[in-house]
Amino acid sequence: MKPSRLPIFFIVATVAIDAMGIGLIMPVMPDLLREVDGGSLGDAAIWGGILATTFAAMQFLFGPIIGSLSDRHGRKPVLVISLAIMAVNYVLMAVAGTIWLLLLGRIIGGITAATHATAAAYIADVSNPDQKAANFGLIGAGFGIGFVLGPVIGGILAEFGTRAPFWAAAVLAISNAALGWFVLRESVTDATRRAFKWKRANPFGAFKSIGSFPGLGPLLVVYFFFQIANVVYPSIWAFYTLERFAWSPGMIGMSLAIYGISFGLVQGLLVQPSIRRFGHRGTVVLGLGLEAVMLFVIAFVTSGTLLLILIPISALGAVGMPALQGIMSRRVADDAQGELQGVLTSVNSLSAIMAPLVMTRSFAYFTATGAPIYAPGAPFLIASVLMVVSVVIFQMRKRASVA
Repeated sequence: MKPSRLPIFFIVATVAIDAMGIGLIMPVMPDLLREVDGGSLGDAAIWGGILATTFAAMQFLFGPIIGSLSDRHGRKPVLVISLAIMAVNYVLMAVAGTIWLLLLGRIIGGITAATHATAAAYIADVSNPDQKAANFGLIGAGFGIGFVLGPVIGGILAEFGTRAPFWAAAVLAISNAALGWFVLRESVTDATRRAFKWKRANPFGAFKSIGSFPGLGPLLVVYFFFQIANVVYPSIWAFYTLERFAWSPGMIGMSLAIYGISFGLVQGLLVQPSIRRFGHRGTVVLGLGLEAVMLFVIAFVTSGTLLLILIPISALGAVGMPALQGIMSRRVADDAQGELQGVLTSVNSLSAIMAPLVMTRSFAYFTATGAPIYAPGAPFLIASVLMVVSVVIFQMRKRASVA
């Protein structure tokens, strides 16, 4: 299909607005969980891990279903319906007075959080093979732009209470649904429409189906380890910076905004030049290697100012993921792009099921009174080791299979 810049622009805007909703609530999560549960920061971190794992478990179970539904019924209705229900989820979390209502909100949110996967499938639909990696980078740039605005606004809104960002996120989600309904053009045609089958729509059947494409299975393993390592940021960042540097919600939001700007610039401007210079394989290795080094450094930083300086450098590792996605997308048939993105969503979710509990519990353990060593950066050290594992697995593949 001949690529059109206008629908790509709208998809990037959609992802950016969606990311704003996520970024809005991150700065207030430590205070919100302590407000609802009444425990310590370590206890709040553990509950944060439980909520994140619940959210991820729902994504794992429903990601391939929603991806396959978008292959059958189109990207537009899936995006619009998911966003409308997501708005209801934010309202529920805005009024929740118990941890159990927050848990229910995470269940609903996890089921409907298919926007990113469906947006990626849309990009695959309207992109030529050689442009897919760069256009996946644009999605990352849109996500980064949303993260620039979201945490800053969330930090400001936190001055009006821990619930204010959730109301703002609800407004953004319903506005985003309206934007998609009136502006997005359907990219699934009769030629690429695919029948819905449960054997592909359940996560395990989808893995089996996608695994039938030559060389894709090992790449999914690399993607899996990469995602496990990166879960450390949403799981721990707010708790880590509050514990180590006593940052306020506004400062946490500002730090996330710096990362969002850096992330957006890297994925919007550096992915294609990196691929031209190093190739897809070299760009993946470069990105994974940079991530491993920076996670290790962050684990031992003792100065908040130095951490702020390091954030743009750590964002350079973001060049690797679009290149890896491009490699995988080129190995999948045009009528299975939604299925692939659904599987990637399930991989993300599977890693997010496992990682938050490990990351948050290691944080709570190494910051508790009587801990054998005070090490709030322990989760980042774990993530660095996992990133090294992903580099090793990727390098073990034959060059010809990913060229």
